[in-house]
Amino acid sequence: MFCSTCGSMMFPKDGVYTCNSCGQTKEIGAKAQVFVTDSEDRETTVITENIATLPKTRTTCPECNNSEAYFVIRQTRAADEPETRIYRCCKCNHSWREY
Repeated sequence: MFCSTCGSMMFPKDGVYTCNSCGQTKEIGAKAQVFVTDSEDRETTVITENIATLPKTRTTCPECNNSEAYFVIRQTRAADEPETRIYRCCKCNHSWREY
């Protein structure tokens, strides 16, 4: 995120983006909660982060076929196994994961 006043990089702090150069602030946005079902069919909260700070990627949502989603990468299994990619659709907020 870049400051619209001076063009410097803004950093998240206390729920807002803040420019260290000129002091300009901008609200971060809504918080995201992604739930993933584990092997025993229980929902587990995997991330609760500010959705505006998550990176986006091009992938197809299995629910609405939207082509953009937020994502995080978590090590949900043993260290010698690949990480889990958790996606959340930018349009319908559907969450899914890939191993």
